Amino acid sequence: MQRERITERLFVFRSDEYAQVTASLALTSAGAVLIDTLLYPEETRRIRRFAEEGLGAQVSHLILTHFHADHATGAGFFPEARIVAHQRCRELLDTRGRESLRQLQASSPEFDGLEIALPQITFESALRLEIGDAAFLLQASPGHSPDSITCLVEADETLVAGDSVMPLPFFVDGSLDDSRRSLARLLEGDFENIVQGHGDIILRGEAPEKIKSDLLYLDRLETAVKSALHRGETNIEASVALADCGKSHVLLSGLAPQLHQQNIRALLRALGESPSGSAADNNEASEGSDAWRQTTFI
Repeated sequence: MQRERITERLFVFRSDEYAQVTASLALTSAGAVLIDTLLYPEETRRIRRFAEEGLGAQVSHLILTHFHADHATGAGFFPEARIVAHQRCRELLDTRGRESLRQLQASSPEFDGLEIALPQITFESALRLEIGDAAFLLQASPGHSPDSITCLVEADETLVAGDSVMPLPFFVDGSLDDSRRSLARLLEGDFENIVQGHGDIILRGEAPEKIKSDLLYLDRLETAVKSALHRGETNIEASVALADCGKSHVLLSGLAPQLHQQNIRALLRALGESPSGSAADNNEASEGSDAWRQTTFI
């Protein structure tokens, strides 16, 4: 796990074990505020030890940006913390989250003994938290998932965006249109840095260009898929290249092409079309659409 201090109060942790997923820790005069956890228990335990032993602070609040296991599984390691999330996050954790944890426990003993921790504080549109000498503005940001939120650490001018901002926009558990609306809203935001849900931190004023590039990807993807359908293409996954949509295949250590193909399949389903071609057929057959959505992590 990598640790980076990006402001006087704000630390970001990036997993070495799963898809460069991030968690953030903000130090306040009333304790520490953790924004998301990491998927694997030992990495989250290390964050707790750093807060308590390295900073001398207890985690008083845990903010979850959405319910996916790679961001929420470790919440149970902070029983003393008040958990804050969108109201849909609580509902999804209580259903799909429990199923995801059961599947993790069936796959690896390191998840044994973990339990789902449900948020005690929920909101629908926006919530401003004042904790000690720090303020956190939480806002609904659907698109990656229906319960996604962003968290602005106000004094640090840093947006902890969860998976609303990723190296490659990923809307398989949400929708392209919602992602586009949420990203467009972020263009109006007043912040300097973005902590992405996965990958590198966007620093020092680069946020507008990053968001514009993500919006361009979504626009090009939608146009390319619809054009391929109009031409009668039979294997749209193969015909709509990631590079043609403005993104590099090396993003997220090479995971980007897989995410791109899953975006194409999700968009086809949203348009009322069945993904076709051998690659899509094999994936659908082996994973099953509903079963795969139950264990969406990224």
